[in-house]
Amino acid sequence: MRYITQHILPRLGKLLVLSVLLLTAESFIYGQSGVSRAEQVMKALAAAYSRQVGPAEFRDGDWAIPIRGVYYYYAEGRLLPEELRSRYAEYDSQGFYNYPAELPPWRAPTKEESDRLRAATAQRRSKPPKRSNHFTDALFRAPNRDESWDRVKQIRFLGRTVMVHYSILEELSLVEERILRESKTNAALKRWIDGINTVEGWSWRNVAETQSRSYHAYGVAVDILPKSLGGLETYWLWAANRNPEWWTVPYSRRFHPPDAVIKAFEAYGFIWGGKWGFYDTMHFEYRPEIFILSGLPLPDFF
Repeated sequence: MRYITQHILPRLGKLLVLSVLLLTAESFIYGQSGVSRAEQVMKALAAAYSRQVGPAEFRDGDWAIPIRGVYYYYAEGRLLPEELRSRYAEYDSQGFYNYPAELPPWRAPTKEESDRLRAATAQRRSKPPKRSNHFTDALFRAPNRDESWDRVKQIRFLGRTVMVHYSILEELSLVEERILRESKTNAALKRWIDGINTVEGWSWRNVAETQSRSYHAYGVAVDILPKSLGGLETYWLWAANRNPEWWTVPYSRRFHPPDAVIKAFEAYGFIWGGKWGFYDTMHFEYRPEIFILSGLPLPDFF
């Protein structure tokens, strides 16, 4: 009986979660004719975080999901509690985007793309983005620094000690297991592991140059930096200090972890910041809902 309680039942629970995720992803992959973006997003969140979030419902004219009895509404992409729905214009929309399965081939930006990114950089600095923290605060039970600290646990990851939210301990351990297994037959991957300097997880702060709370503040993101970048760029904002047109830096001049590392993280629900326009190649962030919304293979929980 003890074996069943400790080993079989938890696996059955995860199988149930995986089944829900598979059904949800299938609907996104094979078409959502007539389905609003609000419904897609809220159902993806409900499936991705089924331990914390209840089923998505259409109520009071909008899609919503409950967390411990409080409903959070889509609210034009802002994810707000009921009392703040009418004030959605005070916040920037949340980052629900299509995440590419592979890094697109590098090409030099066009003049129009450069103009757009130049304007976006200036806008970001003159009016720092402000996303609502209400949903993520509730999701990770971390509305302030002290409560966030109470939710993080210490774990060893690739030979470094890192603090992360307790809800991703298993996922991060499985990422490490996969990386270490592949490093036994991949010399370049082994050299990358040996060259790691720091692994940063929990850090109570906002995203740089924004009013939006970082996923590091919840302990669900990790930054991996090597002992030497070898003159390569890793973060658009650091690059901008040396080159105002930071977006012109090609992949060959950016620090990229081995593909095996990126794939290991993605297999367990982490997106890689190297695939962002505002690139952050040291950064991995737990966002399983993004995989569902993008119609990509779902996190491998086993």
